[in-house]
Amino acid sequence: MNESFSVVVIDDHPLFRKGVVQLLGLDPRFVVVGAAAGGAEGLLVVQEKNPDLVILDLNMKEMDGIATLRAIKELDVDSRVVMLTVSDQSSDLVAAVRAGADGYLLKDMEPEEIISSLADALEGQMAIPERLGRALAMALRDDDGSERNAMLASLTEREREILGCLANGLSNKLVGRELGIAEGTVKVHVKSLLRKLNFRSRLEAAIWAVEQGVKLR
Repeated sequence: MNESFSVVVIDDHPLFRKGVVQLLGLDPRFVVVGAAAGGAEGLLVVQEKNPDLVILDLNMKEMDGIATLRAIKELDVDSRVVMLTVSDQSSDLVAAVRAGADGYLLKDMEPEEIISSLADALEGQMAIPERLGRALAMALRDDDGSERNAMLASLTEREREILGCLANGLSNKLVGRELGIAEGTVKVHVKSLLRKLNFRSRLEAAIWAVEQGVKLR
């Protein structure tokens, strides 16, 4: 990943917000174009800057991270949103992913691990600690699994192939290369399969697809 990516940081703790901005400044792949101390302010910054990546705190006063995330997804932007939080509760994780989060990282992770995971998110891969990934997979398995399994039949052959690629953590670019189709075509198929399977994010679909791996091959 040689190109640089624009980033907006939204966190209501000044010290941590500044720390994240400084951490990103050490890596030439990330260019911080804005920062905000709350959800409402953050929405204005995201709308103005249309960044490649939004790093969003979960527990904020007035407008919390989930409400902010949903509002960002309603904007006319194509930003990936990664939650960066102290909460490792599976209920918070599931709520974030179902609201459209592209990743869920913990503030007690090593700085190098956070940077690596953010880079993964920008490549369309699963930006989530392994132990939280297992918790999310369990939640997805327990929740309307039979109905969603039935929905697999509604996917086209190409959509099933792409879902399998998501399960393997491939970015849109790598999916296109793997299947010999344009990256823009991959995006169209991803949106279609998310709609059919009632997922809000490719992260949710990817983790669920790992659980369904045998059926997808």
